[in-house]
Amino acid sequence: MSREISLKRAADYAESGALIRDLTKLVACPSISQSEGLPESLEAYLRNDIGPLFEHYGFVTDIYKNPLPGGAPLLVASHVEDEALPTILMYGHGDVCNGEEHRWRDGLHPFGLVQEGDRLYGRGTADNKIQHLINVVALGLLLRANGKLGFNVKFLLEMGEERGSFGLREFVMANRDKLAADVFIGSDGPRLSPGTPTVFLGSRGTLEFEMAVRLRERDYHSGNFGGLLADPAIILTHAIASITSARGRIRIPEWLPNSLTEDVRTALADLPPRLNDPDWGEPSLTPSERVFGWNSFSVIAISTGSIDAPQSSIAGLARAVGQLRFVVGTEMEDILPALRRHLDSQGFELVELSQIDAAFKATRLSPSNPWVQFACSSIEKTSDKRPHVLPNLGGSLPNDLFADVLGLPTIWIPHSHAESGQHGPDEHALFSIAREAMQIMTGLFVDIAEHATCAESGERLVWQPRSRDVDCS
Repeated sequence: MSREISLKRAADYAESGALIRDLTKLVACPSISQSEGLPESLEAYLRNDIGPLFEHYGFVTDIYKNPLPGGAPLLVASHVEDEALPTILMYGHGDVCNGEEHRWRDGLHPFGLVQEGDRLYGRGTADNKIQHLINVVALGLLLRANGKLGFNVKFLLEMGEERGSFGLREFVMANRDKLAADVFIGSDGPRLSPGTPTVFLGSRGTLEFEMAVRLRERDYHSGNFGGLLADPAIILTHAIASITSARGRIRIPEWLPNSLTEDVRTALADLPPRLNDPDWGEPSLTPSERVFGWNSFSVIAISTGSIDAPQSSIAGLARAVGQLRFVVGTEMEDILPALRRHLDSQGFELVELSQIDAAFKATRLSPSNPWVQFACSSIEKTSDKRPHVLPNLGGSLPNDLFADVLGLPTIWIPHSHAESGQHGPDEHALFSIAREAMQIMTGLFVDIAEHATCAESGERLVWQPRSRDVDCS
């Protein structure tokens, strides 16, 4: 079947209402992996919703228990035509964060899809259900129409990404052979601009930690003891303030990367303007360099006393959760030790530090990689738009498992947008992006099949993607 006919079939899937139908079923499953969720809902999504969709298109599916106690299940769907053909490994996550129904506006519900114009509301629409739905169906329509793909596919779907991908590392390391491939292609995160496709090649790492000052077992009256007893909240806030300047510029030398090279600066130079506070962050950097080429520290939660019912007392405990987003060129193992040294040097020995969950490592693929050039060329041919290319996403994903553990070039093509409301109320995807993404992914798969070449020795096919002379670096 010609490329043009395949692209039309992909657009028809979106325009006929089939995409809305399938997404409605996926969103209806409350597959929450955080505090509001139930473990049985995570497995139900795999067994009753996404698993049958894979099987409908001819994929073989296997559901696996998480290798760690309490971890969420995983699914691997595969279509193997010939072991000699190139193999694509793909990824998505079917779990969502807490629904927080009370925060959604009237007329919306986290687990009922509502379409209003271009917006498709529902928890998990943008993150990540519509994204893996698009990729599954793009593959499935080609397979049903042609009887083959021209390459092999392995699709890994986890159900614990919103909990830090708990157990995914152990699963990938134990199943290297099962997940072996030639290239990784995934979809998560947002486009840089809604109307322009984005390709990103890795992600910033993230490490979360608690800072606590524990002075007493109970609170004491601030009139009777104010001025006599140390205030843990004041100590903690001063400790936090020592980490950055008043404009958020990091003061810990070990927390600064060494990887903002000229080629990275060049790749970031032509990106469109972003929502930006000009007096925040590293003053010598552009907005794009600050989020894609540099590290940032945030206080994502802080607690002492009761803000909703404050009492005239000096608390015995103050706690905060800090987060460092970091790029390649930062020694991850030294992040907390460096903070400990810094706090001690500033006189804050009372501040306790403890890491929260596992950290995501930072990864980055060179924009000059042949796979990047090939993907950019295919996307531009389909959409007639030059994609934005990011050396890494500003957010964090378990990309190091694919890049480092499995040793694959990693290409991420997101089908969401930055203002989607993910992790908050009124989350939504854009139908216009979904329709275009159906064609983009279909075109990419057609191009991969067309350009697979076999070594003369008859051994395994050696993939050598040929660029269409489009420089996206």
